[in-house]
Amino acid sequence: MSHHSDLLILRDKLRAFARERDWDQFHSPKNLSMALMVEVAELMEHFQWLNEQQSANLSPDIKDAVAEELADILLYLVRLADKLDVGLPEAALRKMEKNAAKYPAEKVRGSSKKYSEY
Repeated sequence: MSHHSDLLILRDKLRAFARERDWDQFHSPKNLSMALMVEVAELMEHFQWLNEQQSANLSPDIKDAVAEELADILLYLVRLADKLDVGLPEAALRKMEKNAAKYPAEKVRGSSKKYSEY
C-alpha cells in the first residue's frame, strides 16, 4: 500500500470519527491549525531540557509519549488538509522541489545557513 493511499484511509477514518461525534462543526481550519500547534508544543515539551544526545536516545516511556504526540500532530494535519482540500503528498513533493532549488546540494552541503544567507 502506498503512503498516499494510507493518508486517504486515515483521512476517511478521521471524517467518519468526526461525523459520528458531530464534531465537524468545530473543525474549522482556524481551530484545526490551533489544535495542531498545541500538539506540536506538547511534542516539544518532551525535548525541552534535553541535550542533542539525550534527544536522540529517548527512554521507552518518553519515546511512547513522543509517538502519541506525533500521532496527534499527524491526525490534525490530515484533518486540516482535508478541510482545505490540500493533497498532502502532492504538496510535500512540490515543496521538496522548491527546497531543492533553494538549497542545491553542491552549494549547501554541511551548512545550516538559510537560503537567503548564500
